[in-house]
Amino acid sequence: MSFRGTLNMEKIMSRRNGLAVHMKKLGASRSYRTMSGEYLCDGARLLEEAINSDVVIKAVLTASGLPFPIPPETRLFYAARDLIDSLSPLKNAQDTIFICKMPSKCLFTDVDGVHILLDGVQDPGNVGSIIRTADAFDISGIIMTGGCADPYNPKTLRASMGAIFRQKIFDMSYSELVWLRESGHRFVGAALSEDCRDISDVKIKGSIIAIGSEGRGLSSEVLELCSDKITIPMRSECQSLNAAAAAAIIIWESTRGREECP
Repeated sequence: MSFRGTLNMEKIMSRRNGLAVHMKKLGASRSYRTMSGEYLCDGARLLEEAINSDVVIKAVLTASGLPFPIPPETRLFYAARDLIDSLSPLKNAQDTIFICKMPSKCLFTDVDGVHILLDGVQDPGNVGSIIRTADAFDISGIIMTGGCADPYNPKTLRASMGAIFRQKIFDMSYSELVWLRESGHRFVGAALSEDCRDISDVKIKGSIIAIGSEGRGLSSEVLELCSDKITIPMRSECQSLNAAAAAAIIIWESTRGREECP
């Protein structure tokens, strides 16, 4: 692939510019992102991750230039820093924002790998952190159900640190989850009920591991799909971990190569 540098960039001077308006909407609205099939990212480091991951980058807007080349098909623009600040939905916006094309919908084909099911996890930072951890440990995919935070929310994207570009994401309804269960996939749920078993005593490798929100835990519908419920042993004074911390422990446990439990 050939690349070009940042010379002779077109300038955007107004918030009313068509591209500026489009970027503002992408950062603010999930429905607009879904309709357009694009999403807004923030920061040169994330841009470099996107380039290295062969993501389709539609346009880049920068206030300071870039220390690396970008693909020749990517539109490159310059704007003053205050204009970029007004377009970015994030506090402490960086000098560069850019638009990526959403990937095509993933097909659920890896029947042997570990998948993480997020059920109603609504905090974008938690979702992004889980995606980052899943990528680090080569998890096969992240399944989202029950009104999770948008994986393409700018806060989610920043927390993922580029992992969003590599990790498979599946948005599924409850009926699709039932179909997976009926197709032979095994569900394991992280919960706090009395019938839970210690995570080290349950086979979780090769399973779909369900993690719920901090406020309500797993929904009753998802719990019904689980053949086992697991808990992470901790001090009795501690009632729970946040979703990202719990997911990190569970992901580690699922991939560390121990012998399968009965």
